[in-house]
Amino acid sequence: MSKTLDRFSHRLSVVFGLVFGSSLNRAHAQNKLARHIVALNGKTSSSEIINEVADCLKGILGYRLFAFVNKKNAGVDVWLDPRMYKTSIEEVIIKDFQVKDTKDLTYLNIEKGREECLEQFGMDSLVHYDHKEENCYSRLYMMPSRPITKFHDDVVRIILQGCSAALSKQINIQRLQDAAAIDPLTGCCNRRAFEAQLKGHAASAGRHGKPLSVIMFDLDHFKAVNDTYGHLGGDEVLREVSRLVRRNIRTEDIFARYGGEEFIAILPETDQAHAIELADRLRQEILAFPIPFSNRLIRVTASFGVAQLGAAIDIEKLIEDADSMLYKAKFNGRNTVMPGLIKVHRDETSPSLIQTKRSLILQ
Repeated sequence: MSKTLDRFSHRLSVVFGLVFGSSLNRAHAQNKLARHIVALNGKTSSSEIINEVADCLKGILGYRLFAFVNKKNAGVDVWLDPRMYKTSIEEVIIKDFQVKDTKDLTYLNIEKGREECLEQFGMDSLVHYDHKEENCYSRLYMMPSRPITKFHDDVVRIILQGCSAALSKQINIQRLQDAAAIDPLTGCCNRRAFEAQLKGHAASAGRHGKPLSVIMFDLDHFKAVNDTYGHLGGDEVLREVSRLVRRNIRTEDIFARYGGEEFIAILPETDQAHAIELADRLRQEILAFPIPFSNRLIRVTASFGVAQLGAAIDIEKLIEDADSMLYKAKFNGRNTVMPGLIKVHRDETSPSLIQTKRSLILQ
């Protein structure tokens, strides 16, 4: 790290010696940029790092950071000027990074589904700078308030280099954290990480008076899958089912491998009725999902148990309730959800009267 800062310091001295006329202005600007570069390495999240870059560009050059895009192995992160319409630059990002859909973009500082009611900008004056690190590729988009000179260009590149180095370090830290929290076979959370997440989400639900539910499911007759296709076939089933579920839940939901062929998901701000509906959709998706393996197709089903956190915020009881419902689902023939879906029935003798009853889906 000290060698990196020494290189930055040398480049700053050269650049600012050319850009600024007086030694006083030169020293002030150089110190200001050096502080920003050092601050970048102290940030603990991508958003904090890029916010620092935005402040640096504005404070030293008067330039406006329009957007910052960081492409990693895991996806594409986007930081966006909070005053602008997303659609103003989304098409540019999709084209530049060859992204199939906006769903593949993760916004670091803006709600993806927010109401777009802010400023619009023309793209005519948009410029960009690129920098590549070993584990990421960064692009900085900005709208300069004046023509970019060679000297301003050098300053921007120094800022981008410092930012990319900080982001690369953050990615490596996250990778180490993920290694301790991720199940290596399926790529979802492991049980220890799940339990830690559940404590935090349960405390938050109790504090804010929000519902929280969990879905627990188990692949039916999984031993027969291993006996028929071998453990490699069984592993492929676990991987593909995990991917299927992750595609069909929200990004804020926590999905984990609970043990063997058993999985569990935390659904923040979700009551039991909606959790049951999601569980049944997942059940149908798994039922209809053929998994290719060794020139054959493996088909599996799953049984689901659903429970909602009670007023006492008892995590152990929540897991026990979900496990109990999963046991009942298996006892009732498997490939089902317990409790069952709530269906609405109209009394034909009295059209104005709506009756509701709970019915179990047994298929």
